[in-house]
Amino acid sequence: MEAQRIHSADDLALPVNTFEVLKQRYLLKDNQQRVIETPTQLFRRVASHIAKAEKNFKSSVSFSQAEETFYTMMSQLEFLPNSPTLMNAGTVLGQLSACFVLPVEDSIEGIFESLKNMAKIHQSGGGTGFDFSRIRPKHDLVSATKGQASGPVSFMSIFDQATSVIVQGGRRRGANMGILRADHPDIFEFIDAKSKGRRFENFNLSVGVTDAFMRAVDKNLKINLLHPVTGQKTAEVRAREIFDRLAKSAWLTGDPGLVFLDEINRANPTPDLGAIEATNPCGELPLLPYESCNLASINVARMTRGGMMDWDRLKERIYWGVRFLDDVIEMNRFPLPEIQAITCANRKIGLGIMGFADLLIMLGIVYGTEASFRFAEKLMRFVRENSLAASARLAEERGAFPNFEKSRHARHGVKLRHATLNTLAPTGTISIIAGCSSGIEPLFAVSFVRHVLSGSQLPEIHPVFLERVKQDGFSAETLLKKVTGRASIQSVKGIPATIRRLFVTAFDLSSRQHLKMQAAFQKYTDNSVSKTVNLPGRAAVNDVRAIYRLAYHLKCKGITIYRYGSKKNQVLTYVNGRTSKKPVKAESEYAGGCMSGECPF
Repeated sequence: MEAQRIHSADDLALPVNTFEVLKQRYLLKDNQQRVIETPTQLFRRVASHIAKAEKNFKSSVSFSQAEETFYTMMSQLEFLPNSPTLMNAGTVLGQLSACFVLPVEDSIEGIFESLKNMAKIHQSGGGTGFDFSRIRPKHDLVSATKGQASGPVSFMSIFDQATSVIVQGGRRRGANMGILRADHPDIFEFIDAKSKGRRFENFNLSVGVTDAFMRAVDKNLKINLLHPVTGQKTAEVRAREIFDRLAKSAWLTGDPGLVFLDEINRANPTPDLGAIEATNPCGELPLLPYESCNLASINVARMTRGGMMDWDRLKERIYWGVRFLDDVIEMNRFPLPEIQAITCANRKIGLGIMGFADLLIMLGIVYGTEASFRFAEKLMRFVRENSLAASARLAEERGAFPNFEKSRHARHGVKLRHATLNTLAPTGTISIIAGCSSGIEPLFAVSFVRHVLSGSQLPEIHPVFLERVKQDGFSAETLLKKVTGRASIQSVKGIPATIRRLFVTAFDLSSRQHLKMQAAFQKYTDNSVSKTVNLPGRAAVNDVRAIYRLAYHLKCKGITIYRYGSKKNQVLTYVNGRTSKKPVKAESEYAGGCMSGECPF
């Protein structure tokens, strides 16, 4: 995005908002909260610390070679790791992972042990996911005291309040994912949790559903609600009643989404270690209890040459990206011994992409067309195949992950260094740093005003759009008057149709187009895909029902929708609607995708 540039302590001459985000979140500070690091020094700090892992092995790559390559990838904004790695690499804290899942057992001791562990993870910059389905339902008899249980939703509120308190001393909001199975007796209370005032603001919520549940929805059959401790039936209810209630709640509040548990576990690389029941806060990382994962994204908008895809350059960045993430595991300072044990045993990583919408524009492919879906599959298949090759090379050099023989991978005969390799994350703040579109999301606007962390407001316009229309003879001033303040530019007269059709935004797309893009990427992603189906305010509850059903039939692992205006604190605002003369306004750290303000990673 084109904006004012600042050079004071900014040796890379980054856009103002990018530098402001770096100052607030990532650059080191002294005890008086004064910034003591430049962007170049940040990337050098991270590269040097992560490259030290090369010394742990008889490596084909030297420490200095790895450091220089890691530094080049980051400083040229071609590749960036998840936020905790940027924040904590080379510091006393040293915790480098973004995503964690913690178990929650049905006892006071177990619940508050999880609460304590959550606090440690949030303090270190990570986010947490929980499956609350093991907690006995509300009003159930507690045998030790002969009193009544308060139920999972009540305990979730304690986790939510603790998250709010912990974040006051930190550099970012805490974030959680709360999951409850559709057959839990308290499922209706869980579904309605966010529809009653401002509750659970530090949680994304998802209902865990199975194939059997979705078939029961389609056939309007009844299902049993089961006591999580005894397994006994507590009630019988039509699956469609649950489904309709959650669709209504999602229409009202954006939550809950769905997590397709059977689809997730069909891809579980280590089923002998247990079933996956929960995900990280944004849903792109299904993990076993205590597992953590490190993420990084390649900016594919920088993987072009002469208007064509530079596949050789992308292949090289995939190789080094996998190596970087393997080194992160080596250098990580884990918050709990249980997390270290299973993370090092499975060595899950999540290499993904960002800048996809920008790449399509550069290649002349319209987002949401069949051509874009085919290209998405081709791109992700390339990322997947080369990630597997890179992991196999590292396995030859460093050994396979310790649980390899217990994994599905062992059946194929090729040893891998990592149980999982690819994830498509929201890439919020790191895509702002990279100056590209978020993850695989479409553009949210062509021109908008950003609220900068310093308090000022800066106009931003997509640089490729500006370049294209200038070639057609428009002045920048005339152009801004035409497009500023619009959620869509498709009806703007005077801009050539060939340009208009390339610059589609989230609200130009149907829900089916959003979902087909998610499914295209999921086909070659072994973890999961973070993708929000953004709906206009006029969307109906029936639209949500249809989206959730289609997501299941397209074999997505989860689904999230957001209807514009369903939250007061949303981070993107189209002032006075689509035809306003006032500008679209985005908060400082909004890069696209979920506009609810609850996806900080």
